[in-house]
Amino acid sequence: MGSKWRKAKLALGLNLCVYVPRTLDDSAAPSSERLSDAALLSPTNWDSRPMTPTPSSNGLRLAKSGSKTSKQTCSICLTKMKQGGGHAIFTAECSHSFHFHCISSNVKHGNQLCPVCRAKWKEIPFQAPTLDPQPGRAPVGWPQTDAMMTVVRRLPPPPRRDRRHVVPLLQVPEPSVFNDDESLDLQPAFAEGSSGNKMAAGHNAGKTVEIKTYPEVSAASCFNSYDNFTVLVHLKAAATVARENPRGNLASLPQLSQTSPRAPVDLVTVLDISGSMAGTKLALLKRAMGFVIQNLGSNDRLSVIAFSSTARRLFSLRRMSDAGRQHALQAVNSLVANGGTNIAEGLRKGAKVMEERREKNPVASIILLSDGQDTYTVSGSIGNQPQPNYQLLLPLSIHGDDSAGFQIPVHAFGFGADHDASSMHSISEISGGTFSFIETEAVIQDAFAQCIGGLLSVVVQELQVGLECMHPSIRLGSLKAGSYPSRVMADTRSGFIDVGDLYADEERDFLVSINVPAESSINQTSLLRVRCAYRDPLTKEMATLESEEVKLERPEISGEVVVSIEVDRQRNRLQAAEAMSQARTTAERGDLAGAASILENCRRLLSETVSAKSHDRLCIALDAELKEMQERMASRHVYEASGRAYILSGLSSHSWQRATARGDSTDGSSLVQSYQTPSMTEMLTRSQATLLGSPSAQRLVQPLWSIGSQPKPR
Repeated sequence: MGSKWRKAKLALGLNLCVYVPRTLDDSAAPSSERLSDAALLSPTNWDSRPMTPTPSSNGLRLAKSGSKTSKQTCSICLTKMKQGGGHAIFTAECSHSFHFHCISSNVKHGNQLCPVCRAKWKEIPFQAPTLDPQPGRAPVGWPQTDAMMTVVRRLPPPPRRDRRHVVPLLQVPEPSVFNDDESLDLQPAFAEGSSGNKMAAGHNAGKTVEIKTYPEVSAASCFNSYDNFTVLVHLKAAATVARENPRGNLASLPQLSQTSPRAPVDLVTVLDISGSMAGTKLALLKRAMGFVIQNLGSNDRLSVIAFSSTARRLFSLRRMSDAGRQHALQAVNSLVANGGTNIAEGLRKGAKVMEERREKNPVASIILLSDGQDTYTVSGSIGNQPQPNYQLLLPLSIHGDDSAGFQIPVHAFGFGADHDASSMHSISEISGGTFSFIETEAVIQDAFAQCIGGLLSVVVQELQVGLECMHPSIRLGSLKAGSYPSRVMADTRSGFIDVGDLYADEERDFLVSINVPAESSINQTSLLRVRCAYRDPLTKEMATLESEEVKLERPEISGEVVVSIEVDRQRNRLQAAEAMSQARTTAERGDLAGAASILENCRRLLSETVSAKSHDRLCIALDAELKEMQERMASRHVYEASGRAYILSGLSSHSWQRATARGDSTDGSSLVQSYQTPSMTEMLTRSQATLLGSPSAQRLVQPLWSIGSQPKPR
């Protein structure tokens, strides 16, 4: 589009240079009236005299003192448009007004519809997408913090030949095969780790996984047999390894990669930009994605898929170097909301990026966010019940088909009261990811922060737990492992649990049921041995470790029975999760009173347990969570709006033993957040600091590497 540029001048105490096309095609304008790029950028051409223009044929005017515009609100950023605010104001031909930088970002790729009334404009504002007259100024719509925009300030302006002919991001043709991912040009620390030299040796110093076992009682009479004797298997991943960098010196975090490497990530975000995301939702999503982009390291790679009625890959899987971050920020900032909700197509494109990449980082994941229901794919039914077939939303590659050898977890985020919580939970459950419920729009960035805090701290992969009976008469009964795949072999003498990835400091607890035979005059009975096999994500090497034998004291007279509080705690967790599942099933049948009664009965049973009487933190958290679920079943309206999503996010958290965002808070001090790791908490602190905007807090907004912090008490 040829354009003749004019300067619009503003008497707001701050000189801004904005570029406004007189018409959509003014190539015929006399060349004598055109200003060169250099002239436009020169401060000598910025007229600082007050200007009070009147409405013109093209709909542009600048706010004048005492005008009605000064009391209006911009419908895009929802902040006041007032005199002295330092922003040009654009009033369209339909009479709706916006900040110039907000609306120019909204229409920069050809959208000519008013965000308020959807009227089609004949003329639109335009701001050169890669040209910035103020050095270091953030892309439109991004927070103006020094820390957030450091990467933008370091980049040189684009060559002049690229300034006039910029291909809109959403109009770049997609290749038929997504094998255009950027090469894994790993930093020296990671390259050294892959070759197994000193970095790898330092990384492997100490155990990566710790195994502990707890029989339900410490002693049992040798003359009695026990059919459902419980043994708790407790696993804990190591903390992040290196801690050379003092916690107070956060400004030097980018250099931490040289001494404390972590496994780099391939991340694909699949984002809903349907019409219902317009306004505040999309603005907050852009801010949250800006936080994600700024906190990925130069070895991490990101690709963004945007979907509405169709899906589009905004850019290929590329490293978050300075240039990569700049490109990603511009791409995300270009998003405009309209159309329907085609989740299946978005996931198909996201899976395609992962499947067809030429190279692979050790960790890979998909983040899905939607605020609505899929209106294109889910229409199947089961029997006489109109039960949607949510598997239709998932590409075959995400189903976890062993023959394909490919499974990428999808961490799903349901946004607001209108999203389809059942479909989002099913997507995450099938793929091995988590489901988070974002009830309040303002916490979307915190929810993303908690998720990537985990993804950026993976220390164990492909973890498998093996169980072997030691006594010849002992047999395995059930393995209570939540959503983790488990199996008991045909001889019932051994079993396995497939755990997969563990974040730093993450813990897993599994209850194993066995039979204990009666013995004659014996001091001990050997019960089990636990073995673990896993892959180190940095060295790619497999490692194994083995626990000591689990033994049970067998006196002739056992005396007073001392119940293990660790076993009791995990029984309570599983009992609460089962009550949540039953209550949800009952509520879906329309019996909200019955569902609330199930939760109340579970609370009563928990209050009578050993751990509850010992004021165990997890038991208190479970009671608070069950009470919250009861309150969200007060009416059908409340249940539909938030109760279903709240229960499903809780079930996801307990079944995977991994933190999820629930309701309107991800606060680590909340009793509900029982599975947050120090890395998640650290990232949450960074997120909340960027929202506070204090200079000391802004120093936190640097890429997160490996920050040591002490785990919270269980």
